[in-house]
Amino acid sequence: MRGRGQGPLQGVRILDLTSVLMGPYATQIFADLGADVIKIEGPAGDTTRYLPPGHDPARGGMFLNVNRGKRSLALDLKQPAAREVLLKLAANADVFVHSMRAQAIGRLGLDYKALRAANPRIVYANLYGFGRNGPYRDYPAYDDIVQAASGLVDLQARLSNGVPTYLSTVVADKVAGLTGTYAIIAALFARERTGLGQEIEVPMFETLVSFAMVEHLCGSIFEPPLGPPEYVRATSESRRPYRTSDGYIGVMIYNDKHWRAFFDVLGNPDWSRDPMFASMRSRTENITTVLAKLATVIEGRTTDEWLDLLRKAEIPATQIATLTDLLHDPHLMETGFWEERDTQDGKLRFPGIPTHFSETPGAIGDAGPALGADSRDVLTEGGFTDAEIEALMESGAAIMPKMEEHDGQQ
Repeated sequence: MRGRGQGPLQGVRILDLTSVLMGPYATQIFADLGADVIKIEGPAGDTTRYLPPGHDPARGGMFLNVNRGKRSLALDLKQPAAREVLLKLAANADVFVHSMRAQAIGRLGLDYKALRAANPRIVYANLYGFGRNGPYRDYPAYDDIVQAASGLVDLQARLSNGVPTYLSTVVADKVAGLTGTYAIIAALFARERTGLGQEIEVPMFETLVSFAMVEHLCGSIFEPPLGPPEYVRATSESRRPYRTSDGYIGVMIYNDKHWRAFFDVLGNPDWSRDPMFASMRSRTENITTVLAKLATVIEGRTTDEWLDLLRKAEIPATQIATLTDLLHDPHLMETGFWEERDTQDGKLRFPGIPTHFSETPGAIGDAGPALGADSRDVLTEGGFTDAEIEALMESGAAIMPKMEEHDGQQ
């Protein structure tokens, strides 16, 4: 497979029993960075497979991207024989990661105790909605649910006339996925020093509360509180892209140096000497008034005029890009961010790996595989004989696609 095994995680083997987006995004990063990720799916496959659009109804665009570079092993884990297959494979794996609730993974007999018995050095990662030691532990969780529970929806309401809204991205899944990635890598690093595997828990809810509170805990870090949990600059109704005379622009005049440079651009008008503009503290205390004044000023010139003036003054500013714009963004094109290739699904465009390693660069593997496309290869590598593999296939404990589908898989 193109790209697999190239990168700083070359040689790491991951058994990936995750679905939808949080876990698959985490393991996509591992695959991009060289790990051998074996995606374990049930007979019906990951539900994300069936999200349109796509030429193949079982391999939609999101699935092709977030599962790139992985191999697919299809097992019916409700069958004891399939469970034994997974435990045998775990003996030579570095990581086992799942995204099931604690009760569900326990019913399958695949909790940490079982995997540790198969391999004491394994890193076992639980990626699920709510921490298992709290009263929410058995609640189902998807991105919308965790956005609502974590305070993000309430924060959005402050910018939309009090109407609760979700962010226009699956931020809970992706932040929790990234958190799972760094936690697993940290555990692998610790194992290199101690020789010990361990269990990791990455609950979406707690992760997103931590994420939201980075800036918003504010005065509530003190006991008794010195103020509510809210960073007022971020929640000000005036914090938004600014209207110019012919469109909109993103501007971030943040520190004292920026404001002095901005006033110089304007010719230091009388209002710029108002004490509320004098310091970070005074601007923050009057943030809505400060930003409202800025909005009025920005309306007086075109977007291009402001971009020219502000960039010369080294004040952060940018045009408002659409996602379509980004497909042809000159910076992304120049850096080679987008990677296009011809596949059985036609020409595909993948977003690139955002990190760069000078000595061990990663590489994007082929698009997400057909369900069970690699079952036979993975089982053979795991030490199963041809007769054992055939028996597993005949019983339905292991699944592979029809021969013509397998032959066409890249």
